[in-house]
Amino acid sequence: MDMRRIVAVLAEEAGQQLHDQVWELTSSDRALALTTGTSLRDVVGPPDVQEALPQITRLEHLREALAVLAVSLARTHGRLAWFMSGALNALEPVLRWRAMPADHGGTFGTVLADPEQYTEAEDAVRLLQDTLTRITTP
Repeated sequence: MDMRRIVAVLAEEAGQQLHDQVWELTSSDRALALTTGTSLRDVVGPPDVQEALPQITRLEHLREALAVLAVSLARTHGRLAWFMSGALNALEPVLRWRAMPADHGGTFGTVLADPEQYTEAEDAVRLLQDTLTRITTP
C-alpha cells in the first residue's frame, strides 16, 4: 500500500471515529492538530511549487514534515497520538531516501527515490494537512 493510501485510510478512520463520537478532541488536541497542520503546510507546499524544487530540497521538506509530526506526537497522547503515529509510520520510507549519489563507499542502506515517490510522499503530507484542519473544525 502506498503512502497516500495509508494516510487516506487513517483519515477515513479519524473521520469515522469523530462522527461516531468515539474520538472527542479536547481543546488542546484541536490546538495541536491545527498547529501541526499549519506547520506541515508551511513545509510542504502546493504540487507545482514542490515539483519545481531540486530533489534534495524536496527531501529536506519531507524530512522536516516528519520532524513536525514527531514533535507533535511527543506532545500528545490518546487517539491524536495514535493518528500521528500512524502517519509517521506511513511516511517512514522517506527516512531511507537520499538525494545524492554515493560516489564511494556505503550508503547506510539509503536509496535514491524517484520523482514519483517524492510526489506520493508530498501528496500524503497534504492529505495529513487537510485531515488535521478538518478535524479541528467543530
